[in-house]
Amino acid sequence: MATIHFTERTLATQEQFVACLTDFTPGRRELFPNSADEFLRVHSEGPDHAEVTEGSGGVWERLRYDWSDPHRVVMTTVDSNLWGGASGHTYAFTPLPDGTTRLDAVVVREGKNLKGRITGLLLGSVGRGVLGGALKKTVAAVESRHRLTRA
Repeated sequence: MATIHFTERTLATQEQFVACLTDFTPGRRELFPNSADEFLRVHSEGPDHAEVTEGSGGVWERLRYDWSDPHRVVMTTVDSNLWGGASGHTYAFTPLPDGTTRLDAVVVREGKNLKGRITGLLLGSVGRGVLGGALKKTVAAVESRHRLTRA
């Protein structure tokens, strides 16, 4: 099982970031590179939760999103062609005194089959840079969507 932790600072507020995380409309890939429209399917949605299938490149997962805590979004893997067990994502937001927000993202990958276990091992080592780069792109895209610019 691979557990990967990333920390980023963003000009976006936690409300702005959560609004993007929970926007399941077409074009989601502009914010989240690993979420292609052809995989996107909303199964159910409520005021602080949703169940959504998303993915790209032949890898998909059905996630239960919970944003009932305004400082945290928890995405639990319900089904996937690769991931099972404790797999999922957590985004935690901490407002900072300078007006920025610290984003702590944790990705847990537990392979449910041979391909998943091998992919999980790769993510835990060389894939860390790929996931970190995707998160940096997401932060930049969220800031751009809200017209936030760095000085």
